[in-house]
Amino acid sequence: MSTLGELLREMPVAAEGCVIPIRAETCAQPIDFLADSIRDEQIHALVQQLFFPPEAGLVRNVGFTPVDESARTAALCLEIARTLSEEGKYDVGLIDASSDAVPLEQQLQIPAPPRAEVTWPVAPRLWLVPRQNWWREAGLQPVAAENLEQLREFMTGFDFSILWCAPVSWLTARIAQSCDGVVLVLTANKTRRLVAAQIKERLSKAHVPLLGTVLVERRFPIPRGLYRSL
Repeated sequence: MSTLGELLREMPVAAEGCVIPIRAETCAQPIDFLADSIRDEQIHALVQQLFFPPEAGLVRNVGFTPVDESARTAALCLEIARTLSEEGKYDVGLIDASSDAVPLEQQLQIPAPPRAEVTWPVAPRLWLVPRQNWWREAGLQPVAAENLEQLREFMTGFDFSILWCAPVSWLTARIAQSCDGVVLVLTANKTRRLVAAQIKERLSKAHVPLLGTVLVERRFPIPRGLYRSL
């Protein structure tokens, strides 16, 4: 079995993107964000691989953090959270754990409810947790121990939690220490192998488990319509 470090050294990051599980023997298929049917199948495969690993217990709380600031991860987090909730037997929280100037609900264009609520229903068994509910002055004040305690309280209220995190930094690592681990989101034709390897080392030193990597913004030379017929 190749380790994540070996894969980062041997594979061009701009090649096929995949979830690279730390505890699994094989690598999941690349996630295709262009062909809807293929994408849905692979999101389901990603959910099974990340949250229900056959050789270990359930993974309940996962943060998704991009290497590059321009990576679009909000929609990915929503898709993963929605897929988990569609199992029909789990309550899922989609948590804004980023200090981004634009909050998660605005990124996803999810309107706020008429009255301020702690969590917002997004779909059956799926709730959005705005950041102001656990970190009221995100970006203005550092995340404190009491903020992290509130975050953990929210996570314990769900069977599974998906955390939308800012690009990797000491702050992201501090927040991620409350999770079971993080998934690095790489950008096709942009994220460099060396940078990804350095971030892996940084997360290791912060005692944050790296569960795998996902490639986004992958482009194909074949017209989109042909993928639907495959």
